[in-house]
Amino acid sequence: MNGPYVLDLEDVDVGRIADVGGKGAHLGALSRIDGVRVPDGFCVTTDAFRRLRAEAPSIDEQLEGLACLESDDREAVRTLSAQLRRTIEETAVPGDIAAEITGALARFGEQAAYAVRSSATAEDLPTASFAGQQDTYLNVMGPAAVLQHVRRCWASLFTERAVTYRQRNGIDHRAVHMAVVVQRMVVPEASGILFTADPVSGNRKVATVDAGFGLGEALVSGLVNPDVYKVRDGEIVDRAIAVKQRAVRALPGGGTRDVAVDAARQQEPALTDAQVVRLVRLGRRIEEHFGRPQDIEWCLVDDGFRIVQSRPVTTLFPVPERDDEDNHVYISVGHQQMMTDPMKPLGLSVWQLTAMTPMHEAGGRLFVDATARLASPASRAALLDLVGRGDPVIRDALETILDRDGFVPSLPDTGPVGPPPGGAPAPIATDPAVVTELVERNRADVAALKRAIRTKTGPALFDFLLEAFQEHKRALGDRRSMQAIMAGMEATWWLNDTLQEWLGEKNAADTLTLSAPGNITSEMGLDLLDVADAIRPHKDVVAFLQGVKNDDFLDELGEFEGGTEAREAIGAYLDRYGMRCVGEIDITRPRWSERPTTLLPVILDHVRNFGPGAAEQRFERGRKKARQKEQEVLSRLRALPDGESKAAEAKRTIDRLRTFIGYREYPKYGIISRYFVYKQALMGEAEGLVRDGVLTEAEDVFYLTFQEFHDAVRSRRVDDGLVRRRKEEFRSYEALTPPRVLTSEGEAVSGAHRRDDVPDGALTGLAVSAGTVEGRARVVLDMADADLEAGDILVTAFTDPSWSPLFVGIAGLVTEVGGLMTHGAVIAREYGLPAVVGVEGATRLIRDGQRIRVHGSEGYVEILSGGEQPPA
Repeated sequence: MNGPYVLDLEDVDVGRIADVGGKGAHLGALSRIDGVRVPDGFCVTTDAFRRLRAEAPSIDEQLEGLACLESDDREAVRTLSAQLRRTIEETAVPGDIAAEITGALARFGEQAAYAVRSSATAEDLPTASFAGQQDTYLNVMGPAAVLQHVRRCWASLFTERAVTYRQRNGIDHRAVHMAVVVQRMVVPEASGILFTADPVSGNRKVATVDAGFGLGEALVSGLVNPDVYKVRDGEIVDRAIAVKQRAVRALPGGGTRDVAVDAARQQEPALTDAQVVRLVRLGRRIEEHFGRPQDIEWCLVDDGFRIVQSRPVTTLFPVPERDDEDNHVYISVGHQQMMTDPMKPLGLSVWQLTAMTPMHEAGGRLFVDATARLASPASRAALLDLVGRGDPVIRDALETILDRDGFVPSLPDTGPVGPPPGGAPAPIATDPAVVTELVERNRADVAALKRAIRTKTGPALFDFLLEAFQEHKRALGDRRSMQAIMAGMEATWWLNDTLQEWLGEKNAADTLTLSAPGNITSEMGLDLLDVADAIRPHKDVVAFLQGVKNDDFLDELGEFEGGTEAREAIGAYLDRYGMRCVGEIDITRPRWSERPTTLLPVILDHVRNFGPGAAEQRFERGRKKARQKEQEVLSRLRALPDGESKAAEAKRTIDRLRTFIGYREYPKYGIISRYFVYKQALMGEAEGLVRDGVLTEAEDVFYLTFQEFHDAVRSRRVDDGLVRRRKEEFRSYEALTPPRVLTSEGEAVSGAHRRDDVPDGALTGLAVSAGTVEGRARVVLDMADADLEAGDILVTAFTDPSWSPLFVGIAGLVTEVGGLMTHGAVIAREYGLPAVVGVEGATRLIRDGQRIRVHGSEGYVEILSGGEQPPA
């Protein structure tokens, strides 16, 4: 008979995770699936663990201490975790709990062998599997041994790896409880793991089976290499049979031991092909029941499979939802926008509502469906050409998919590609007045938006914003604006391609764009040098800013000599650029005006590393270098056959480049200016919801879509559970790496730089800004943590316009994400910084402080001596 501390597996399901933990709940649910056999057993509930804590107060005292530790304080985590485990293992199981456990053992077979397995409440969850974080004990025999191993499972909640994992996933140690699963031991002929989706590629239609002889501990511990099978649509499409020299076997008296496999059997497959296919079929049934890909532990006994665990696979990148069963190919928006971090729901929905192109959400990121364009030969060629110029890795990924027969249908072109009805628009004139007019129109539009939105509140605000979003899209699609952007880009491409053909010179446009006029992003970096000039003479102000922790520091500057000038300089900078921030395409990200302390490390670096007037000097130096390059190019062209004609064409294109390339950055500035206006109005509504008790804090609205936020303002109600679930989902998305290209089957197609002209050991990327530089690598993942000195090379995952203030103080740039015309590349060229982007794993493969050499003209990075090389 069950009591409050023991529940049979057949009596639990996923609705009782709080009682029996993730593993126990999943096993109970598995036992109810038709055709799935789960070894008999019971769960020692989390109430038993709570009771133990109640009877040993020192456990909670130690837990309080653990909760206060930082995850990077490894020594303290290790020490306190060990103390907790020791305390729990030395505390006796309360008598009534022990009686219930031994009573259950009597029902299932007192002297039988058991597997005793931990089952935490924060385990095998959709957003965090905690695989391998707690302990399992096999072939445990006798009531005393089972009770001892129950205590060991409780204690394993506080292994160092489990504690660190919870800290990194934002889970409170005090809120996690441990149940224990006790199951009849099965002695298998073979065992292993089944992933119902390929764990490497993410393909949901390909299942992967790992198999070995004996108990699965041999595979989990790495004692042997498994046989590996890949199965698609009921057929084995790939197999690799390993030499299996060892196996883990159960001992007659309890416990396990690894033993040698007979030489004659070592190269035999652990499963027959028929068994592999049958196992995958069983896995698909389990996957369908739980509604997501599963990581399943299985045992083969008498030609039948026993399932001993099933957990969600949390490392797979999600697939965009769709309303058909057709194949789709999605291109990452984040890789084009240089922001691959996840976005919160409000940010995602506002970007979708203001974007020109329909977008699909997955894993907190946005993707564009490119299937239709890839299906038509004419649009396919145009898309591949455009993508290839910007990011060859994305092009390679798309070509990899196109090489697969039948995945993307090939449709006939609908008609000849030609000018739109009424003829092609006239080319935009190479006239600076065109850019001036576009910029002034944008400023006027933003000013009008600010005036109009002031009187809008409540549901009327949201109706107004929906209209404003349409105007936003109209501005984005403005024909003359698009012509100006393309004029600069096309001039860049023409100069690079043609001057390499005529003069054998690579990336000539990189020097010709130095200090191009009207680039709002490069001006943003230079203007911060002027802010440093206003602060540098005042030692008390500098000392104060070095210790600032709070964002209200501007109010305190007036207390210091020179503080008024410093405050005015920073204030003027924020007036012009305060709407910007890292990850600025997500409206929920804190803007510099909201968190001005973000800028202080960069300002102080500029105070230390530069002298007065550095901004003007730097700009003039770049302009002079560009003018000299132009004269050199034109002189060399005139010496060629038909040289005067070639030089004249090049001169026209250089003028066009310098007229329009700076404008390339302005539309993004306009978008973000509008976003800040939207955000300020929306946060006023969020604060009203807090005052009315609808929300706990204003930023909870970030976890609602725009429409849900609108509904909340209208109804004055919000589902607290929805906000909580969205926060958990967002944390899980932060751990995922978004692919450049994703298919509807879930396959993340990475692509590669297909090159054979790179030295051995060098890291390959895309050449985006000419020159070669050697220096100290500074690996910076958060702009606020930057500590740069002159001559340093910035290595980071991605840069958007907000990073440009750092560019004035570095010697080179390496990023993991980027293309020829993304913001970081454009600004690197304007500042004359050798840069290589799209370097896969750069922040992992390059260690902070190593000396590296950046080949900005050739597109690769060498790691030099002077630092330990990281593992590949």
